[in-house]
Amino acid sequence: MNSSDQILAFSSNFLFVPGTRPERFSKALDSGANAVVLDLEDAVPEEDKELARNAIRTAWPTFTAEQKNRLVIRSNSPGSKFYAADLILAQELDVACVLIPKSESQDEINGAALILPNTAIIPMIETAIGLDQLREIANSNQVIRLALGNLDLQADLGMICDQDETQLQTARYQIVLVSRLAQIAPPIDGVTPSTDDLERINRDAQRAKAMGFGGKLCIHPKQVSIVKSAFMPSQDELAWAQRVIEADKASKGGAVKLEGRMIDRPVVLLAQRTLALAGKH
Repeated sequence: MNSSDQILAFSSNFLFVPGTRPERFSKALDSGANAVVLDLEDAVPEEDKELARNAIRTAWPTFTAEQKNRLVIRSNSPGSKFYAADLILAQELDVACVLIPKSESQDEINGAALILPNTAIIPMIETAIGLDQLREIANSNQVIRLALGNLDLQADLGMICDQDETQLQTARYQIVLVSRLAQIAPPIDGVTPSTDDLERINRDAQRAKAMGFGGKLCIHPKQVSIVKSAFMPSQDELAWAQRVIEADKASKGGAVKLEGRMIDRPVVLLAQRTLALAGKH
């Protein structure tokens, strides 16, 4: 895993910015967000797709190498007429990561990987088909973690969810479980649509962490610090993570047992992420 992959695998918050608002790009990067998603999909009307791509293309040379490592482009969905041009843009800019909405098959993800061999991929699970194909998608080439598109998934399933999205608990559990089995980083939970209800944002973030998610999508800068704080590890979690890293080093990457628990790649990855969140690794 290279440095940009590590940043994106360990990030607890991903802040969306419309691709049509280049004046917000640098502000988003300076907001404290771990990662910034330049959005070509939902935030951009059909007639402005090319405008958004050109805005990102123009702004790209102004970003530092460190900023580029934190930038993600969300393409349009693989079934849309805009998808091919989005992948061409990502290839041209050699982006660190693409977020692919409404991912529904391994062929889609592997196809993107062929075009973008140096780019990490985060598939968004937003449809019944995507949920059904979860294992195949998670094990596709260059996938570093999954993301939940909670609002689109509700719509696709015809759900009417309560404020806590209790109806999506099973889907969230499946995404966490499959991520663990695929030995990729913990998944990213979906958005909280309210930007003013700070208590709800915190509650949603705490729920995500408790369920095994490793991060959350944000739609407004004021959500970032709340989400970041919610995912900050405790002292006990930090101490455990440090012991895992030390045991892994001693075993030189081989399987090792620590305090009665088998330490394998996903556990080491989680320990690295825990320390990274606290700025200690």
